[in-house]
Amino acid sequence: IASAGGIQGRDVSGRGVQTNLLKLMEETEVNLHSQTDILGQMQAVMEMQRGGRPRPRTINTRHILFIVSGAFDKLADQVRKRITSGQIGFAHSGQTLDDDAEVLSHVETADIVKYGFEPEFVGRLPVRVACHPLKPADLREILLTSEGSVLNQYREDFAGYGIDFELTDDAVDRIAEDAYKEGTGARGLLTVLERLFRDFKFELPSTAIRSFKITRATIDDPRSEVKALLKANSQAQRDVLAAEVADFAKRFQREHGFELQFTDDAIEALVDESLERDKTIRALCEAKFNDFHHGLKLVSRHTGSSTFTIDRRVILDPEGELSRWVVESFKGGETPSSDTPRGDRDAADSDNAPHA
Repeated sequence: IASAGGIQGRDVSGRGVQTNLLKLMEETEVNLHSQTDILGQMQAVMEMQRGGRPRPRTINTRHILFIVSGAFDKLADQVRKRITSGQIGFAHSGQTLDDDAEVLSHVETADIVKYGFEPEFVGRLPVRVACHPLKPADLREILLTSEGSVLNQYREDFAGYGIDFELTDDAVDRIAEDAYKEGTGARGLLTVLERLFRDFKFELPSTAIRSFKITRATIDDPRSEVKALLKANSQAQRDVLAAEVADFAKRFQREHGFELQFTDDAIEALVDESLERDKTIRALCEAKFNDFHHGLKLVSRHTGSSTFTIDRRVILDPEGELSRWVVESFKGGETPSSDTPRGDRDAADSDNAPHA
């Protein structure tokens, strides 16, 4: 609502806003709803319908504390210029003029009025305090002890996936130092932590990793640390993906009534494809076996079987293998299986083929 005068002059809306606030900052009765407020108009109509006059809804501002805060950009430069030009002795008193907070502690009413505030508005703010910027030690304390700490929010996010992490003291110090360099106060902590945890959030939830440690080296290069963590837990990751294959088989049986028995080589093929294409096991299986149950119904109708073996060949060519199963079931053969080598199947088909 205030700004220093420049080429374009003061903000034209600033004076009007300050004037409207003057009455609020004194002891007065203030209407809770304006005449143009839809809610206030509806309440007034309802009270009139009940046979009475609408009662004004007001609040007294006598016991309300008004706090006005802001960044006050360039105000420190304005005060510094006044001090250095008008008080030579101050410059020789050993006090530094580099710290904006120290300079702002010498602000006067004339400085604030010149900055863009109305004298009447400034007069209603008798207490003025210049806040010092947060130091790394302050940011460290905020990170570890503040209520609603952003660090605890990240802990809760990871805990939702069953993952926990530990920060070393060096890592906490480094986070505070980097946040201080951001120059945005405590908000710098969120910037640093988001940069740190971004890759962990995207990579770890779908893995078997349940804990990890954050060190100073992790903060320097989080992406490399994530890759090293994934490599060290590659076998555990494969075990998790293999378990997802079993989960899909159970879900398929529950939804369609057919039991799919995946062989070890079929599971290995699915895991390899999942890692290579960066897709989940569920997404791969749903794509490969999307309409599989329709063909299995035909096979089951002719063979009476509800259990089918899924080997590597089915994973590589699900439609082709299912078509072969359907054809064999119409021939009155046994329950189709992919265990028979393709060469033997071709030879058997040749022997049974009609001859001229």
